[in-house]
Formats: sequence, C-alpha cells, structure tokens
Amino acid sequence: MMIQRLLPALLGAVSCCAGTAQAAGAVYPDHPLRLILPFPTGGPTDIVARAFGQKLGEALGQQVVIDNRGGAAGVIACDIAAHAVPDGYTLLLGVIGTMAVQPNLTAKLPYQPLRDFAPVSLLSASPYVFALSNTVQARSVKELVALAKASPGKFAYASGGVGTGNHLSAELFRITAGVDLVHVPYKGSSLAITDVISGQVQIWFLNLLPATPYVKANRIRALAVTSAKRAHSAPDIPTVAESGYPSYETTSWHGILVPVKTPAAIVTRLNAELVKIARQPELRDLLGAQGSEVIGSTPEEFTAKIKVESAKWANVIKTANIRAE
Repeated sequence: MMIQRLLPALLGAVSCCAGTAQAAGAVYPDHPLRLILPFPTGGPTDIVARAFGQKLGEALGQQVVIDNRGGAAGVIACDIAAHAVPDGYTLLLGVIGTMAVQPNLTAKLPYQPLRDFAPVSLLSASPYVFALSNTVQARSVKELVALAKASPGKFAYASGGVGTGNHLSAELFRITAGVDLVHVPYKGSSLAITDVISGQVQIWFLNLLPATPYVKANRIRALAVTSAKRAHSAPDIPTVAESGYPSYETTSWHGILVPVKTPAAIVTRLNAELVKIARQPELRDLLGAQGSEVIGSTPEEFTAKIKVESAKWANVIKTANIRAE
C-alpha cells in the first residue's frame, strides 16, 4: 500500500526531472564556450581554430573564446581540457601529436585520448611538403632515393624536434623507402630553413603553408606532398604515393573533442553544427588558401581516425626506436 501511495509522487518527480533536463538542453548554450588549443597563436592550428570557432559561435549564438595553451608538446592543453567540467562549454582542438603520437611516445601522460575525451568531428587536414635543398641534384623522390641508397648516411633531414610531425613524417619515409637518413632536430624553423637552403641539411618535411613562399621563390625544391591526394592549393606537386610509394601518407589534422562525460545530446548538436560549417564554401576557400582540406566527420569516424593513426605512429616509433627527449 505504501508503494502504491508513493508511486504517483515518484512518477511525478521523474517527469519533473526529465522536463528540467529537456529545458536545460534546449537552452544550450547560454554563455560563451572555450576552445582550448595546444599551441601558441599564429600557426596553422590557430588559423583553423579561429576560423571554425567564429563560425561555431555564430551558429550557436554564443562567443567561442580561443584559449591558447602552448607547452609540453600539447600535453598542458589536453590536461586542462580532460579535467574540465563536461558540460559542453569546454572544447579541445585535438591534433595528430596530442591524440596519436604523444600517447605512444610518452610513458606517463595525464590524459588518454579515447579514455578522457569524446571525439566530436574532424575539421581539416593539411599535408607536409617533402622539400629538398637546391644543392642536391635530384628532381624527384625516386632520384633522391637512388642518391641516398648510393651514399648511406650522406643525407640529413631537419625537424622541429623529436616526435614532431615533420620528424615522424621523415621517419615514416625513411622506413618505407629503406634509406639511411640522418635526423637533425632544430628548436626553430628559421634556423632549419636557413640550413636547408644552404645545403647543410638537405631534406625537410614542412607544412604546406610555410613551405609555399620558399618553393615559389625557388629557394627550396618541392619533391612531393605527403597526403594521399594532391593538395588543392598546390596541384602541380605530386604525392609521395604517386612517386612510387603508394602506402605512404601522412597529414597534420585537426578535430574537436570534449571531456568524455559531456552529454550525448550536446555532442550531437556540436557535431551537426561543425559539419554544416565544414560545408560552407567560404570556409573551404579560406582554409584551402592556407593549405588545409576541410573535412567534417561523424564522431565515430573521428574515433576511428584516432585509433588508426595511433596504431600507425606506434609502429613507426617502435621501428625507429624513437624516444622522448
């Protein structure tokens, strides 16, 4: 009898809670969102984040505040985002380094990509340019490989440091082509480009956007791009795959993630808005001019991307015996 008397009240309470939850979901968002970036202002990642952030803010009717948290190869930003309140107001711009490389390179991280985050959508991807010093008498990837195999250890490649995208892209090529190349890490791109131009270091895998002015000025030679297809902004440059290595592909990609317990309804809303934004011609033109291909994906596709990339770079790191500095 007691249960029968309490049942209507319990059902009423449940209904009330459900109504409150629906109402709360209906007004999301009611204040500005924060998009955390793992790098300082001004680079390719910052450009992508601000382009999508502005459009997302317009779609949601709330400002998306860009929060640049550089340092520790992106670990600081990911740590902050992983421990944020999972209410849909904190977003993270995930990149290949933080989502697929660092978990395989660093023994103890304060976060794990698919344990602590819910992927929302891939945003964009951009290739690296396989660039060569003009001092080297090679006009194609095949010619360079032939020279490198004839003189093992003679050719060196520049990078931004151990575990960076250009380091791993070069190592993947070294393994794929079976050549002996020497790694020369730098702390700044200005020093690296000076040495590549002068021929002290012969090879550099660098992002398409910063590479373009040097290529157009004939200060370095673009042998190939590292994406599976030719870049829209550089259609005359062949891919590494076209150059005789069909399995080779690597890009610098960006995507939005949220803390793992963020409500599914909010993830769905954010995904829908980001996919619509990715279809806007003006955004595609803007980022295309920066060397990026706009993507847009489902959460499931982004999750699969992280898994595939993580396995790929884990194998490269193990094969090349790469250790964190």
